[in-house]
Amino acid sequence: MTKKWNSERKQEQYYKMAKKNNYRSRASYKLKQINKRFKLIEPESYVLDLGAAPGGWSQVALEIMGEEGIVVGVDLQWIRPFEEDNFIGIKGDFTNEDVQKKIKKALEGKANVVLSDASPKLSGIKDMDNLRSAELAETVLKICDSLLERNGSIIMKVFQGAEYENIIKKIKEKFKIVKTTKPESSRKSSTEMYVVAKGFRGTFEPHKFNSRLS
Repeated sequence: MTKKWNSERKQEQYYKMAKKNNYRSRASYKLKQINKRFKLIEPESYVLDLGAAPGGWSQVALEIMGEEGIVVGVDLQWIRPFEEDNFIGIKGDFTNEDVQKKIKKALEGKANVVLSDASPKLSGIKDMDNLRSAELAETVLKICDSLLERNGSIIMKVFQGAEYENIIKKIKEKFKIVKTTKPESSRKSSTEMYVVAKGFRGTFEPHKFNSRLS
């Protein structure tokens, strides 16, 4: 990133708000705004946050849930722990089978909400970046097959481009209700969109509580 970009970022509204309110990332406001509208995360949720570092979305999930439920954050980078006992951080590749076993153990089964604000490493080459974005979205969907309960929900970042409509189609094949949104805190210049999907058509493996998201 350039010095100019860093300078402009520090003057940006949501960056300042995150610093003032002790959020780990300006991206925290994206999840706050999305969940305020769609209300997927609530007390007793079992939340899996993929690509979680530095923890901005996990922080918001914990804030919404209070002492109830569990948030498991997974990233290749180390995630600084939270004070809350119901957060579990896992350092590793979430496509790895051993890491998925750790996730299931931490969740006591499967998640009923999956979050992904992950972005691929961008090259600046439009076609290549579109392909990488699509591959990342498909990877998250495959993770849902293993780690998301039937009738569960997902909030996932996707990028508009050549593969965008194809990705939305694949999401609709796996979920009963699919909507897209661009929260106010998302930069207008960004091609990012957020998919909010409910009613996962996977294998049912219920937790000890009755999910209110189905």
